[in-house]
Amino acid sequence: MNGLRTVLVCLVIACATLVSPLVSPAAAVTPSWSALPVSTAAPPVTVSDLAARGPGEAWATGYEHAADGPRPMLFRWDGTAWSRDTTFPGAGEPGSLGKVRFVGKEVWIFHHRAGAGEILRRSAGGWSAVPLPQTLRSYQDFTAVPGAAWVVGEDDTGLKVLHYDGSGWTAQPTPDGVLYLMGITARTADDVWAWADTSTGTTVLRWDGTVWRDAKVSLPPNSNVHTIMLEPSGRVTIGGGQYTDGVARTYLMAWNGHAWRTTYPPLGDASTEAMVRGPDGALWLPMRSDRAFQSKYARVDGSRTTFSYGPERTNAIDVKPRALAKAGFSLLSFGTVEIYGSKPNLMSERLGG
Repeated sequence: MNGLRTVLVCLVIACATLVSPLVSPAAAVTPSWSALPVSTAAPPVTVSDLAARGPGEAWATGYEHAADGPRPMLFRWDGTAWSRDTTFPGAGEPGSLGKVRFVGKEVWIFHHRAGAGEILRRSAGGWSAVPLPQTLRSYQDFTAVPGAAWVVGEDDTGLKVLHYDGSGWTAQPTPDGVLYLMGITARTADDVWAWADTSTGTTVLRWDGTVWRDAKVSLPPNSNVHTIMLEPSGRVTIGGGQYTDGVARTYLMAWNGHAWRTTYPPLGDASTEAMVRGPDGALWLPMRSDRAFQSKYARVDGSRTTFSYGPERTNAIDVKPRALAKAGFSLLSFGTVEIYGSKPNLMSERLGG
């Protein structure tokens, strides 16, 4: 009897050993970064933004450094390949392109054109432009949602917050003590957030459809804000840098509907400006790579931070992803790569897909 029991136990162990290898490799498979071809521009190039509506549509903006000055640069992803778009107004004139926003079925892009500012709008009928009501000395940021758009910057009289309601522009006042708006983002026409330099330090502001107010966010001492992520679920994530004894470290603040929670992932002094929520639900951002021939990305999921590298690039001496975007079940990256003996040009990578 004991001999029969021993034989049965051995058979069970042998079966488990044979079956488990068939399951675990499939469970352990994780997607990796792959390179996507992008046509070259006039180097060196600067990447401004990347935004995706889904797996079959993404737009990347920036400018190339032509002999007579900067030239706007626009690329479109159709789910299969990147192609350059030169059909928008002012494509052949000096200027640059900035933030990209999806407004309904349209694409809105901020265009700095020959010193003036305008919003490019792409609909089923093609491109059109909405000029700003005045020329500013500097254009700091832009955002748009259905029913509204904002452009922030400065002229010779100081800070300007320009609001577009679909029919015309108005200038909005900000709270006393606000010196400069560094960035702006919106979830709806009456839920807009901005981060500002004030007489008391960095402050988060919020527009409720009527007036700009201090959002009463207790940022870490001696810190600044790189970005604010507003998600349809109501979740808010603030990313920035805190300075202690002259050394910067990255912090994240998350709003859970009741209170703010601040964490300090092991990201060094990485900027969170390009941070996005990935298709896996984690936060992703590009990092300064410790490998000259590969890009580097950080994934922050709760208390766990992991890192991954892009594909190896022959003779690369600097690979810099500048912007990320969730495109369906994949993550798109757009930036620059400097190959030994040449100036930085365009590169794109994809995780998953």
